Amino acid sequence: MPYPHETEHQIRVRADADTVFGLLADVSRWPLIFPPTVHAEQIEREGDTERIRIWATANDKVKGWISRRTLDRSGLRIRFRQEASQAPVAGMGGTWLIEPVTDDEVRVRLLHDFRAVGDSAENIAWIEQAIDRNSDAELAALKRAAESAGEAHELELSFSDAVRIAGPAEAVYDFINEADRWQERLPHVTGVDLTEEVPGVQMLTMETRTADGNSHTTTSVRVCRPSSQILYKQLKTPALMAVHTGEWRLEEDQGSTLATSFHTVVVKPEAIADILGPQATVGDARTYLRDALGRNSTATLRHAKAYAEASVTSRLP
Repeated sequence: MPYPHETEHQIRVRADADTVFGLLADVSRWPLIFPPTVHAEQIEREGDTERIRIWATANDKVKGWISRRTLDRSGLRIRFRQEASQAPVAGMGGTWLIEPVTDDEVRVRLLHDFRAVGDSAENIAWIEQAIDRNSDAELAALKRAAESAGEAHELELSFSDAVRIAGPAEAVYDFINEADRWQERLPHVTGVDLTEEVPGVQMLTMETRTADGNSHTTTSVRVCRPSSQILYKQLKTPALMAVHTGEWRLEEDQGSTLATSFHTVVVKPEAIADILGPQATVGDARTYLRDALGRNSTATLRHAKAYAEASVTSRLP
């Protein structure tokens, strides 16, 4: 049964229905498409029903929840309902509806129904504001992604770097998790501010020095899973990137740890000329970002290696 409070948002998209449905169906790509989504993953699938785990910003707060979705490809709709909501939301569900207008244009409607903790006016207003802000941002982003689907491959770049460490994953995790100490531990980090209001969910603002002597400030949300994984998405990115998501993954085997840094970025083409010069191409931007991000994350892994291996040595008799 729907909850008592209902909202609806919609947008028209110049793309075919299959393209739009595909973007909505694949939640693993939502962090690259939807600004509010920090991380999303499928945790269970049976037929057309799935369970997904999501972390997303809502009114500048990070919320995490699990939803059950039913994907109806022939009906061009996806129903969703949260299994357990976070206050001030007491319960929430809804539907994505794709309505063909012509062969190459659709109307996308996003419906929500919810109830608020205590059904208080304050909580209802907070939820309505969060739904309005996120729905408008998501629909606009969906429109951009669907209408530029042919360009996405060239602008998107994914890569990883790995270091083998003669130490336990727990020690490596501690180094990466304690980003509030990176200014004293990492030479390329010149300023850090870290908050963790909810255990395992961090907000990290960091100033980083680049190889050419310049510096930039980034703000990231980090989802931490001791002692195996830290997922993150930058809410404030350097000028050359439209999106930047990443992961620190730790895999321990017989006392040693394979530490891998993953990056996925989307190039911002309109920034290329200002950053790299008027003759620079998307390919030049991809190379620049691969080198710059890989250099810093590999440096972090090497310092984590020294830290973890030193912790093992200090425990030897």
